[in-house]
Amino acid sequence: MTRKTRIGRGPGSGKGGTSTRGHKGAKSRSGYSRKIGFEGGQMPLQRRLPKFGFKNINRVEYKAVNICDLETIAATGVEKIGIAELVAAGLVNGKQPVKILANGTLTHKLAVEANAFSAAAEKAIVEAGGSINKI
Repeated sequence: MTRKTRIGRGPGSGKGGTSTRGHKGAKSRSGYSRKIGFEGGQMPLQRRLPKFGFKNINRVEYKAVNICDLETIAATGVEKIGIAELVAAGLVNGKQPVKILANGTLTHKLAVEANAFSAAAEKAIVEAGGSINKI
């Protein structure tokens, strides 16, 4: 087994003096660590590329629940579906607002309570004889 080369142990070792770091410059100094994205003084890529887009800090991110999911819950015999029932079914975590979307068909008469409804979902629930309640 070959031993690890010990650097900085005098001129007799052949690895003394600058300890293989060369003369001057940032890399020769103790405590040097290259910054993420540093390109040797060249303008870094993240600063060369143009900035674009807009992120609205007031955007409300809804958790989507489809009508087909409501249908599976209704099959267990539930007539009123609110946030608590959706959390119990494992569809939402209870922290995000819920929006009901119209993917699937609804055959049961349900009273649905949620934060928002798509127009098509609202229509489908009412057509099935149910009612909606926006929280």
